[in-house]
This record gives sequence, structure tokens and C-alpha cells, in this order.
Amino acid sequence: MWQAPPAPVSREWLPVLDMPAPAPQNRWTVLLRALLLIPQFVVVWVLSVVAFFVTVSGWFGALVLGRLPDFVADYLTVFVPYDTRVTAYLMLTVDRYPPFRFEVPEYPVQVELRPGELNRLAVLFRIILVIPASIVQGLVYAGWWTVSFILWLVVLVLGRMPQPLYEATAAILRYRVRYTAYLTMISSAYPKRLFGDAPGSEPAGPVSATRPLVLSGAARGLLVLFLLLGLASSATGSITASVNSDDDDNDNDGNDSTAPTQRVTAPLVPGPADRGPGGPRGEA
Repeated sequence: MWQAPPAPVSREWLPVLDMPAPAPQNRWTVLLRALLLIPQFVVVWVLSVVAFFVTVSGWFGALVLGRLPDFVADYLTVFVPYDTRVTAYLMLTVDRYPPFRFEVPEYPVQVELRPGELNRLAVLFRIILVIPASIVQGLVYAGWWTVSFILWLVVLVLGRMPQPLYEATAAILRYRVRYTAYLTMISSAYPKRLFGDAPGSEPAGPVSATRPLVLSGAARGLLVLFLLLGLASSATGSITASVNSDDDDNDNDGNDSTAPTQRVTAPLVPGPADRGPGGPRGEA
């Protein structure tokens, strides 16, 4: 009897974020969370600068090899988890301070990445292909931070993160990991499943609170709220920038009518640097 051939196994691997279930947190560490992380912010910034140049070199290497060069993959697969641990602590999902190390198997937040073969055409147009995911990631992340003060107060008062908020925040963190992994070419899988995994889905590995990540209705509602808040924040910022630009244009028109020589003698770089001891724009 004829049988259909087995379906081909996908070589794509969606990066996985493993986190523990929400637990009680020290209110003092919640209160001072941003201050405690200042040293980590400096470290992450330095590592991010290095990651940028490593990723650029990896892009050229991937076009030639069809995969990331080993030194690029080695760096990015430790940088992304490091950045994720700091972000998870900042977003109040865990109470344990992230260590200043790359390899921390004992830390409650873990990221599983599997660099592999890449489609050269997808690598060539990676910046264009990633735009939709970048918009989604930016909106939901901005929406969370729009109400972050309220979320911080909730965790501070309760001494823990409520389950729906934890699920929504974990979904944002996981999508951010998948977006970063795709952008930096660690993964060939396009970022997906912002709204969690299907109920009853089998975990690809050990089970954790976020593997599989099945969201409740309340958590999905929070994600929609964050997306709408991010969209509103983006629209408000665009309107404000447009109004400020119009005001600057009007001010420049007024200056041109009263002091026509100022347009000719002013330096090209605006701002405080163009104010000299003799008055505006260094004129006597």
C-alpha cells in the first residue's frame, strides 16, 4: 500500500527563553531596581557596541559561507543571553541580580540559541525583511515602558508580579530574543508567536514556566494593550516632532526677516556650540 513520504523536518530553530514562575521579590530591590542596574547598563552598552561591529562582519561572512563565522556566532550566542538576563531583571520578572559573566548555567533566566545554516538571499536582505518584526517588537516594548511606572508600583506593593503580567512580559522578552537572534543572523527563523504557544504544544526540550509559553486571556489582553499604547506613543511622538519642526521653521523665518546676514554667517552645526561670547552664533 502506498504511503505518503514523511514531511521534511524544518531546519529552523526558534530561540527559546526559559524562566521560572513568578515568585516573591524583595521590595527593596524592586524599589531600587534601576539604580542597581547602572553598572550593568554600562557593560551592556559596551557589549552592544562590540556586537554591532561583530554583526556587520558576520553579515559579510554569512554571504560567503552561508552561515555565521565561528567567532561571530560564539560572541553573539553569549551576548544575547547576557542582554536578556539584564532586561529580564529590569522588567521585574526575576529578583536575582544578573552576574557579570557570560556563562551562568545556574541563573534562572536562560536562552537557548542554535546557530546554523543561513539562506544567503535572506541574509542579503535581512535589514529589509526584519522591518515588520522590528515594528512589532518596538511597539509592544514601548507600550510596556509607557506604563512601566504603574507596573513597578504593582510589583512593589504586591511584592511579586501578577501571573497575567508575568506572562505578557515573558512573551515580550521572548519575542525580543527571537527578533535579536534573527537580526544578528544567529537564527534563520523569523520572529513569531508573540501571543504565545498553542495550548498542549510539546516543549522542545526541558519544561519551564515559559517552555511552552501558553498565555491566558488576560495576558493576551495586556499584550494588545501594550501594542496600542506603543502605537499611541509613537503617534504622539511623531506629532510632537512635527509641531516642534514647524515652530523651528517659523522661528527661522522670523530671524531671516530681521537679521538676513545671520543666515550667511552662521555655522552649519546648530545648538549650544554655535553660541560664542559675542552673542548668538558668535556674532559681535
